[in-house]
Amino acid sequence: MNAYLEIIRLGNAVMAIIAVVLVAIIAKNYNIPIILGAIAVFLATGGGNVINDYFDHKIDAINKPERPIPSGRISLKNAHTYAFLLFIIAVILGILISYLIDNFIPALIVVLSSLLMYYYAHTLKKQTLIGNIVVSLLTGLCFIFAGLIIGTDINSFEIVIISAYLGFFAFLMTMAREITKDMEDVDGDKIEGAKTFPIKYGLKKSSYLASILVILACILSPILYLNGIFSIYYLIFLLLAIITFLYGAYTILKDQSSKSCKKASKYVKIGMIIIFIAFAIGSF
Repeated sequence: MNAYLEIIRLGNAVMAIIAVVLVAIIAKNYNIPIILGAIAVFLATGGGNVINDYFDHKIDAINKPERPIPSGRISLKNAHTYAFLLFIIAVILGILISYLIDNFIPALIVVLSSLLMYYYAHTLKKQTLIGNIVVSLLTGLCFIFAGLIIGTDINSFEIVIISAYLGFFAFLMTMAREITKDMEDVDGDKIEGAKTFPIKYGLKKSSYLASILVILACILSPILYLNGIFSIYYLIFLLLAIITFLYGAYTILKDQSSKSCKKASKYVKIGMIIIFIAFAIGSF
Protein backbone atom coordinates (compact mmCIF):
# COMPACT_ATOMS: atom_id res chain seq x y z
CA MET A 1 0.00 0.00 0.00
CA ASN A 2 1.12 3.56 -0.71
CA ALA A 3 2.73 5.03 2.42
CA TYR A 4 0.55 8.16 2.34
CA LEU A 5 -2.59 6.04 2.31
CA GLU A 6 -1.25 3.69 4.96
CA ILE A 7 -0.37 6.48 7.41
CA ILE A 8 -3.93 7.84 7.47
CA ARG A 9 -5.02 4.37 8.68
CA LEU A 10 -7.39 3.88 5.77
CA GLY A 11 -9.51 1.38 7.72
CA ASN A 12 -10.08 3.79 10.62
CA ALA A 13 -10.79 6.71 8.29
CA VAL A 14 -13.34 4.65 6.36
CA MET A 15 -14.96 3.59 9.65
CA ALA A 16 -15.41 7.30 10.41
CA ILE A 17 -17.14 7.76 7.05
CA ILE A 18 -19.37 4.78 7.82
CA ALA A 19 -20.56 6.55 10.97
CA VAL A 20 -21.76 9.47 8.86
CA VAL A 21 -23.25 7.20 6.19
CA LEU A 22 -25.16 5.22 8.83
CA VAL A 23 -26.87 8.35 10.11
CA ALA A 24 -27.72 9.27 6.51
CA ILE A 25 -29.22 5.81 5.94
CA ILE A 26 -31.26 6.00 9.14
CA ALA A 27 -32.55 9.47 8.20
CA LYS A 28 -32.91 8.47 4.53
CA ASN A 29 -31.22 11.71 3.60
CA TYR A 30 -28.33 11.84 1.12
CA ASN A 31 -27.93 15.51 0.33
CA ILE A 32 -24.80 17.48 -0.61
CA PRO A 33 -24.00 18.66 2.94
CA ILE A 34 -23.90 15.10 4.33
CA ILE A 35 -21.69 13.96 1.45
CA LEU A 36 -19.31 16.82 2.20
CA GLY A 37 -19.57 15.88 5.87
CA ALA A 38 -18.41 12.33 5.13
CA ILE A 39 -15.41 13.67 3.20
CA ALA A 40 -14.56 16.15 5.97
CA VAL A 41 -14.68 13.39 8.59
CA PHE A 42 -12.46 11.16 6.44
CA LEU A 43 -9.84 13.91 5.98
CA ALA A 44 -9.87 15.08 9.60
CA THR A 45 -9.58 11.49 10.86
CA GLY A 46 -6.73 10.89 8.45
CA GLY A 47 -5.01 14.07 9.63
CA GLY A 48 -5.41 12.95 13.23
CA ASN A 49 -3.84 9.58 12.47
CA VAL A 50 -0.92 11.18 10.63
CA ILE A 51 -0.14 13.68 13.39
CA ASN A 52 -0.43 10.88 15.93
CA ASP A 53 2.20 8.86 14.07
CA TYR A 54 4.35 12.00 13.78
CA PHE A 55 4.54 12.43 17.56
CA ASP A 56 4.64 8.67 18.20
CA HIS A 57 7.49 7.81 15.83
CA LYS A 58 9.85 6.81 18.68
CA ILE A 59 7.25 4.55 20.32
CA ASP A 60 6.32 3.07 16.93
CA ALA A 61 9.98 2.32 16.26
CA ILE A 62 9.69 -0.15 19.16
CA ASN A 63 6.08 -1.35 18.96
CA LYS A 64 5.35 -1.05 15.23
CA PRO A 65 8.56 -0.44 13.24
CA GLU A 66 6.82 -1.31 9.97
CA ARG A 67 4.77 1.90 10.01
CA PRO A 68 5.56 4.58 7.36
CA ILE A 69 7.60 6.96 9.55
CA PRO A 70 9.83 4.55 11.53
CA SER A 71 10.35 2.47 8.38
CA GLY A 72 11.63 5.57 6.58
CA ARG A 73 8.98 5.63 3.85
CA ILE A 74 7.72 9.06 4.97
CA SER A 75 9.93 11.72 6.55
CA LEU A 76 8.90 13.54 9.72
CA LYS A 77 8.69 16.85 7.84
CA ASN A 78 6.46 15.44 5.12
CA ALA A 79 4.21 13.73 7.68
CA HIS A 80 3.74 17.01 9.57
CA THR A 81 2.91 18.92 6.38
CA TYR A 82 0.56 16.16 5.21
CA ALA A 83 -1.37 16.23 8.50
CA PHE A 84 -1.87 20.00 8.33
CA LEU A 85 -3.01 19.79 4.71
CA LEU A 86 -5.66 17.21 5.60
CA PHE A 87 -6.86 19.29 8.57
CA ILE A 88 -7.08 22.48 6.49
CA ILE A 89 -9.14 20.87 3.72
CA ALA A 90 -11.45 19.32 6.34
CA VAL A 91 -11.98 22.72 7.98
CA ILE A 92 -12.75 24.35 4.60
CA LEU A 93 -15.36 21.66 3.95
CA GLY A 94 -16.80 22.19 7.44
CA ILE A 95 -17.21 25.91 6.74
CA LEU A 96 -18.89 25.13 3.40
CA ILE A 97 -21.30 22.72 5.10
CA SER A 98 -22.24 25.35 7.70
CA TYR A 99 -22.87 27.85 4.93
CA LEU A 100 -25.11 25.42 3.02
CA ILE A 101 -27.28 24.50 6.03
CA ASP A 102 -27.07 27.92 7.70
CA ASN A 103 -25.73 26.51 10.97
CA PHE A 104 -22.26 27.32 12.32
CA ILE A 105 -22.01 24.23 14.57
CA PRO A 106 -20.66 21.73 11.95
CA ALA A 107 -17.78 24.09 11.09
CA LEU A 108 -17.07 24.61 14.79
CA ILE A 109 -17.01 20.84 15.36
CA VAL A 110 -14.48 20.29 12.55
CA VAL A 111 -12.21 23.10 13.79
CA LEU A 112 -12.33 22.02 17.45
CA SER A 113 -11.94 18.34 16.57
CA SER A 114 -8.86 19.06 14.45
CA LEU A 115 -7.28 21.12 17.23
CA LEU A 116 -8.16 18.44 19.78
CA MET A 117 -6.59 15.70 17.65
CA TYR A 118 -3.37 17.68 17.44
CA TYR A 119 -3.34 18.38 21.19
CA TYR A 120 -4.14 14.74 21.90
CA ALA A 121 -1.20 13.52 19.83
CA HIS A 122 1.14 16.12 21.33
CA THR A 123 0.13 15.96 25.00
CA LEU A 124 -3.03 14.16 26.06
CA LYS A 125 -2.21 10.71 24.75
CA LYS A 126 0.32 10.10 27.52
CA GLN A 127 -2.12 11.03 30.30
CA THR A 128 -4.03 8.39 32.24
CA LEU A 129 -7.45 7.80 30.62
CA ILE A 130 -7.68 11.37 29.28
CA GLY A 131 -6.25 10.38 25.92
CA ASN A 132 -8.60 7.40 25.73
CA ILE A 133 -11.57 9.61 26.51
CA VAL A 134 -10.59 12.12 23.81
CA VAL A 135 -10.33 9.45 21.11
CA SER A 136 -13.64 7.94 22.18
CA LEU A 137 -15.35 11.34 22.20
CA LEU A 138 -14.07 12.08 18.70
CA THR A 139 -15.39 8.74 17.48
CA GLY A 140 -18.82 9.35 18.95
CA LEU A 141 -18.78 12.89 17.61
CA CYS A 142 -18.77 11.55 14.03
CA PHE A 143 -22.36 10.35 14.54
CA ILE A 144 -23.45 13.59 16.24
CA PHE A 145 -21.79 15.66 13.50
CA ALA A 146 -23.83 13.82 10.87
CA GLY A 147 -27.01 14.09 12.94
CA LEU A 148 -26.59 17.85 13.26
CA ILE A 149 -26.05 18.26 9.51
CA ILE A 150 -29.12 16.22 8.58
CA GLY A 151 -31.26 17.35 11.50
CA THR A 152 -30.72 20.99 10.61
CA ASP A 153 -31.38 20.37 6.93
CA ILE A 154 -34.69 18.51 7.44
CA ASN A 155 -35.61 20.31 10.67
CA SER A 156 -35.77 17.04 12.61
CA PHE A 157 -34.74 16.87 16.26
CA GLU A 158 -35.33 13.10 16.34
CA ILE A 159 -32.35 12.31 14.10
CA VAL A 160 -30.11 14.39 16.39
CA ILE A 161 -31.24 12.30 19.40
CA ILE A 162 -30.67 9.03 17.52
CA SER A 163 -27.21 10.13 16.42
CA ALA A 164 -26.41 11.09 20.03
CA TYR A 165 -27.30 7.57 21.18
CA LEU A 166 -25.17 6.02 18.44
CA GLY A 167 -22.36 8.36 19.43
CA PHE A 168 -22.59 7.29 23.06
CA PHE A 169 -22.50 3.61 22.09
CA ALA A 170 -19.46 4.26 19.88
CA PHE A 171 -17.85 6.12 22.79
CA LEU A 172 -18.17 3.09 25.10
CA MET A 173 -16.83 0.59 22.57
CA THR A 174 -13.98 2.85 21.50
CA MET A 175 -12.98 3.39 25.14
CA ALA A 176 -12.84 -0.39 25.63
CA ARG A 177 -10.73 -0.82 22.51
CA GLU A 178 -8.38 2.05 23.35
CA ILE A 179 -7.66 0.61 26.80
CA THR A 180 -7.05 -2.80 25.23
CA LYS A 181 -4.64 -1.24 22.72
CA ASP A 182 -2.80 0.47 25.59
CA MET A 183 -2.45 -2.94 27.23
CA GLU A 184 -0.95 -4.24 23.99
CA ASP A 185 1.52 -1.33 23.71
CA VAL A 186 2.57 -1.14 27.36
CA ASP A 187 6.26 -1.96 26.75
CA GLY A 188 6.86 0.83 24.25
CA ASP A 189 4.75 3.30 26.23
CA LYS A 190 6.83 2.67 29.37
CA ILE A 191 10.02 3.56 27.49
CA GLU A 192 8.46 6.87 26.38
CA GLY A 193 7.27 7.69 29.89
CA ALA A 194 3.57 7.51 29.07
CA LYS A 195 1.09 7.29 31.95
CA THR A 196 -1.56 5.10 30.40
CA PHE A 197 -4.10 3.25 32.55
CA PRO A 198 -2.38 -0.16 32.15
CA ILE A 199 0.99 1.32 33.17
CA LYS A 200 -0.42 3.12 36.21
CA TYR A 201 -2.91 0.53 37.45
CA GLY A 202 -1.77 -2.72 35.88
CA LEU A 203 -3.01 -5.05 33.16
CA LYS A 204 -5.53 -6.91 35.33
CA LYS A 205 -7.44 -3.80 36.39
CA SER A 206 -7.29 -2.56 32.80
CA SER A 207 -8.91 -5.78 31.59
CA TYR A 208 -11.69 -5.27 34.18
CA LEU A 209 -12.35 -1.70 33.03
CA ALA A 210 -12.38 -2.58 29.33
CA SER A 211 -14.71 -5.52 29.98
CA ILE A 212 -17.11 -3.41 32.06
CA LEU A 213 -17.36 -0.89 29.22
CA VAL A 214 -18.05 -3.68 26.72
CA ILE A 215 -20.73 -5.25 28.93
CA LEU A 216 -22.38 -1.85 29.54
CA ALA A 217 -22.54 -1.21 25.79
CA CYS A 218 -24.06 -4.66 25.22
CA ILE A 219 -26.73 -4.02 27.88
CA LEU A 220 -27.68 -0.65 26.37
CA SER A 221 -27.59 -1.76 22.72
CA PRO A 222 -31.24 -2.98 22.43
CA ILE A 223 -32.65 0.45 23.42
CA LEU A 224 -33.21 1.64 19.85
CA TYR A 225 -35.25 -1.46 19.09
CA LEU A 226 -37.28 -1.15 22.28
CA ASN A 227 -38.01 2.48 21.41
CA GLY A 228 -39.30 1.42 18.01
CA ILE A 229 -36.55 3.17 16.07
CA PHE A 230 -34.99 0.00 14.62
CA SER A 231 -36.76 -3.08 13.25
CA ILE A 232 -36.47 -6.69 14.42
CA TYR A 233 -33.67 -7.21 11.90
CA TYR A 234 -31.49 -5.06 14.11
CA LEU A 235 -31.66 -7.65 16.89
CA ILE A 236 -30.45 -10.46 14.61
CA PHE A 237 -27.17 -8.74 13.80
CA LEU A 238 -27.00 -7.25 17.29
CA LEU A 239 -26.86 -10.73 18.81
CA LEU A 240 -23.86 -11.63 16.65
CA ALA A 241 -22.14 -8.37 17.62
CA ILE A 242 -22.76 -8.96 21.33
CA ILE A 243 -21.28 -12.46 21.11
CA THR A 244 -18.19 -11.00 19.41
CA PHE A 245 -17.85 -8.22 22.00
CA LEU A 246 -18.22 -10.56 24.94
CA TYR A 247 -15.69 -12.99 23.51
CA GLY A 248 -13.24 -10.11 23.21
CA ALA A 249 -13.87 -9.24 26.87
CA TYR A 250 -13.40 -12.87 27.87
CA THR A 251 -10.10 -12.98 25.95
CA ILE A 252 -8.46 -10.17 27.94
CA LEU A 253 -9.95 -11.24 31.26
CA LYS A 254 -8.40 -14.65 30.78
CA ASP A 255 -5.00 -13.50 29.51
CA GLN A 256 -3.45 -10.00 29.51
CA SER A 257 -0.45 -10.77 27.29
CA SER A 258 0.29 -8.48 24.33
CA LYS A 259 -0.82 -11.19 21.90
CA SER A 260 -4.09 -11.71 23.74
CA CYS A 261 -4.78 -7.96 23.91
CA LYS A 262 -4.19 -7.62 20.19
CA LYS A 263 -6.65 -10.45 19.60
CA ALA A 264 -9.26 -8.86 21.90
CA SER A 265 -8.85 -5.49 20.19
CA LYS A 266 -9.50 -7.19 16.86
CA TYR A 267 -12.69 -8.80 18.18
CA VAL A 268 -13.98 -5.46 19.45
CA LYS A 269 -13.29 -3.87 16.07
CA ILE A 270 -15.09 -6.71 14.26
CA GLY A 271 -17.99 -6.36 16.70
CA MET A 272 -18.21 -2.64 15.90
CA ILE A 273 -18.37 -3.40 12.18
CA ILE A 274 -21.19 -5.88 12.80
CA ILE A 275 -23.09 -3.41 14.98
CA PHE A 276 -22.77 -0.77 12.26
CA ILE A 277 -24.34 -3.24 9.85
CA ALA A 278 -27.08 -3.83 12.45
CA PHE A 279 -27.76 -0.08 12.58
CA ALA A 280 -28.08 0.06 8.79
CA ILE A 281 -30.25 -3.08 8.45
CA GLY A 282 -32.41 -2.12 11.41
CA SER A 283 -33.34 1.21 9.83
CA PHE A 284 -35.27 -0.52 7.02
